[in-house]
This record gives sequence, structure tokens and C-alpha cells, in this order.
Amino acid sequence: MTIEEKNIVETMNNLVHEHERVDELQRNGYGIIQDPGRFCFGMDAVLLSGFARVKKGERALDLGTGTGIIPILLEAKTEGEHFVGLEIQPESADMAARSVRYNHLETKIDIVTGDIKEASDLFGASSFDVVTTNPPYMIGQHGIANPEDAKAIARHEILCNLDDILRESAKLLKPQGRFYMVHRPFRLAEIFCRMVEYHIEPKRMQLVYPYVDKEPNMVLIEGLRGGKSRLTVEKPLIVYKEQGVYTEEIYDLYGY
Repeated sequence: MTIEEKNIVETMNNLVHEHERVDELQRNGYGIIQDPGRFCFGMDAVLLSGFARVKKGERALDLGTGTGIIPILLEAKTEGEHFVGLEIQPESADMAARSVRYNHLETKIDIVTGDIKEASDLFGASSFDVVTTNPPYMIGQHGIANPEDAKAIARHEILCNLDDILRESAKLLKPQGRFYMVHRPFRLAEIFCRMVEYHIEPKRMQLVYPYVDKEPNMVLIEGLRGGKSRLTVEKPLIVYKEQGVYTEEIYDLYGY
């Protein structure tokens, strides 16, 4: 069945609301439900799903899952046993849960509505092998017209901050569990200091450049709970060869 045919069938089953759309993910025939009026997933989520490693039999938790894009992509790309997405905004969590049903992944992915700041109470200590997160990048609320807007919450540290994420991740991860995050390079010194403070040792890093001659605008980070001090810096990831043309690495990550 093509994605167009699936759209028709699932819309009739009330999975896709009138104001929403289904975007194809180029993986296992999966699609994801998105609302153009809210925050839609971007390249950072796709890059994180390619950078994170979930091994056979492992359980992974995505903090601030939004539309559920990272658990769905990780289920398609890895041999992980089970995936959970935690999202505080009920509308986004509902959309993510409907995307899970759309792709018939109910036995592999759970979407939970809840607060990152209470994640360890929700799931219990040392309950996951892997934690992933694509958190808000911007500090504070300066210039935000509506702090309750879904896009503002996704981009700014309104409902949680870096300390909340690292504190809860340290509790949620099993000993030697792995932490994966995409963030902005301008906060890299702060990120590393906070990771070490919470005993999540930075182990692997990759800078992402929009063009080969531009400054990096994203950084992918892997940490190890209770790990020893040793950081591997991977070769840079370049997004565009030229205007509108991805590099081969990016095409591979998107599954084209």
C-alpha cells in the first residue's frame, strides 16, 4: 500500500485530523503526522537518529519527543527492543501516539505525557540503556510573544533546561548507559561542564556544518553514565554541497 493509500484509510479512521498532514519518512514505509501550525521536526532530529546507537535488546527513552520522530526513526534504524517518547504538551503527545498507531508500532513504541523534570519518578531509576534528546536550544524567554506557544516551548528553555535534562538522564540511565543529544555549538563549554557534573562523561562528538566554508550550527554528542574521561571527535558532517543540494551523507541519513 502506498503512503497515499494509507493516508486515505487512516484519515477515515480518525488518526489524521483535518488540519494535519502525513510526511513520508523514507524508512520502512513509515509516515509521521504533523500539524504545520505547531512545531514540525527538523534536520536536527534526523541527524540525532543517525548518530544515536541503540543495540539489540536495549530500551531507549526520548526526552521531549514532540511528534515522536526520534523513537519512530530509531525503531526503523536500530535493533532496539523498545522505545519510549516523553512529551509534556498533550496535543503533541497525542499526535505522536497517533503516528505510532499509524505505523502499527504499538508494541514497539510508547508515548507518555509527562514532565521531563519528573522523568525519573515516572519511569524509575536505571530503567533505560539509552536516553536521547533534541532539547530547546535557547536560554530564557526574551522576545517571546507567547511563552505557551508550542514553537516557543520547543525552541526556548521555558518548561525545562539543560540541568533538568542531564539530572534526569543521569538517574534514568543504567550504569554505562548512553546519552545522545543534538544542540548548538555556542553552548558546548556549558554542556560539557554540566555533563561531567552529572557523571555523564562526554565520549563522542560530531560538529555539523551547513556548508564546508561556514561555521558549524549543530553539534551531536554522546555521553556515558559513569564513563572515564576520553572524547572522540568524529569528522565534520557537511549538510549542503551547494544551495539546495545535500551531501551524500545527508541523503543517506534521510534514506534517499
